[in-house]
Amino acid sequence: MKIAIRHSTHYYFDQPVPYALQRLRLMPKDSAGQQVIHWTMKVEGGVCEAEYDDACNNHVALIRVESGVEEVHIECTGEVETDAAYHGIVGRHRGYTPLWFFRQSTPLTKVGHEINAIVSRVKASGGGNDIKQLHALSAEILNSVDYVVGATHATTTAEEAAKLKQGVCQDHAHIFLAAARQLGYPARYVSGYLYMDDRPEQEAGHAWAEAWVEALGWVGFDISNGISPDERYIRVATGRDYAEAAPIHSMSFGARDQQMIVRLRIDQQ
Repeated sequence: MKIAIRHSTHYYFDQPVPYALQRLRLMPKDSAGQQVIHWTMKVEGGVCEAEYDDACNNHVALIRVESGVEEVHIECTGEVETDAAYHGIVGRHRGYTPLWFFRQSTPLTKVGHEINAIVSRVKASGGGNDIKQLHALSAEILNSVDYVVGATHATTTAEEAAKLKQGVCQDHAHIFLAAARQLGYPARYVSGYLYMDDRPEQEAGHAWAEAWVEALGWVGFDISNGISPDERYIRVATGRDYAEAAPIHSMSFGARDQQMIVRLRIDQQ
């Protein structure tokens, strides 16, 4: 499947900004199940100062916002070809970050009473192999935490969402990461795109999780949809949580973001 992506982000500042930086993780890379045909990025109101691959093998672009501007526009367009035979198995570990790093908890994935209860229910449901246990975990989270847009925000922790019993894909992924690590698996957050037949216009990208299984390597789990990723999914960035794989991270001095507008269109070519 060939998937075309247009990702547009507008930043509006409340006053002319003297200094600001933006770290972008928006460019997919060739990996299991996907090949980037082309990808371009245009920036208005800023300059791309550097591009590099970070320790998690994500492609990163650093944007310096031009002094005195009040508006920045970043537009990424590209086309990615995905493999119909892909069923969520990413395989071998890449990048400089060791596997033990993905066993570590973060402020967004700290385990509390609610997540321990989810882990206990998964353990009580029976053994089976690693894949069965991880699918059981994914199903338990979806059964316990309803998908509700607007119920949480970017800084909501896994434990808070589990207690609220509501959240979005980011929350489902965070809960999975916390619980999977509690069960002994290295696990990581994935930010990316999901092609949907009935919804080319989207307000944001998608998020899911991957766990390390010794016999297979990294395996993906889209908790919100109750499946493993397939040819409709495009992986962009990974990290221990959303903060480490966020598409855009901004830092500014002398002004604050007054408004950010994201427009995303994903089409099958």
